[in-house]
Amino acid sequence: MNYRHAFHAGNFADVHKHAVLAWILTYLRGKPAAFRVIDTHAGEGRYDLFSRDACRSGEWRDGIGPVWKLRAQRRAPYAFLAPYLDVVCEFNPGGELRNYPGSPLICASLLRPQDRLIACELEPRSAALLAAALRGERRAKAVAIDGWTALGAYVPPKERRGLVVVDPPFEDPHEFHRLSDGLATAYRKWPSGIYLAWYPIKEPKEPDALARRVRRFAGAKVLRSELILAEARRPGGLRGSGLIVINPPFTLERQLRVFLPALGELLSASAAAAHLGG
Repeated sequence: MNYRHAFHAGNFADVHKHAVLAWILTYLRGKPAAFRVIDTHAGEGRYDLFSRDACRSGEWRDGIGPVWKLRAQRRAPYAFLAPYLDVVCEFNPGGELRNYPGSPLICASLLRPQDRLIACELEPRSAALLAAALRGERRAKAVAIDGWTALGAYVPPKERRGLVVVDPPFEDPHEFHRLSDGLATAYRKWPSGIYLAWYPIKEPKEPDALARRVRRFAGAKVLRSELILAEARRPGGLRGSGLIVINPPFTLERQLRVFLPALGELLSASAAAAHLGG
């Protein structure tokens, strides 16, 4: 899977993972103690939805496009979107949707003065753009490092509270195994941290095996959330977006059970489910 961040920015998978990301960060902000976010595969940070790559794919028009219209909606089932859409609004102050913040800028926008972010990206061009996007942000640091190396190197953080975001490109056929192995190594070093890991869904075999492997080391402290489209938007393309959350906030599953079916209907998906294990 040749994943180019700019090509897919703002698509239905981004809406799924970034809405959950913003909600978890908002939950962490509910306690005064500092937290740290480690974003292992951070990408460029900011995306122009009118750029050549974004216009060529047009994926954002079926993702953040319809969701953007809900930015004033604060009632269930779309209340879950509020922290996420508030951040997207910050990057589009005129009300016209053009700029899309990736995970590191969503994280940076939700940090308090005492919180910190480490955003990791190895690909040279993306790493340079990420550093520029975070320039001047004293609470955040961009690091040009392999995401899998970062996953083991930066845990546990000194804050002892926080979130690890793992969103690999899945260009390697062994990426599902690397994901479970990397999470297992990090979890052994920092079993109290929250881990949010994204994976693509083309067929159920690999995601199911990933969930089984994660349950072996994390037990019942696993929430699996999936948003499945009725069919891939293009031949051989992405059918669904999956998230594994280790040590999820205790209300997250209940929130997703209300929110995901509504999001699935909005995005013309055939099914959306949040469940433990799986």
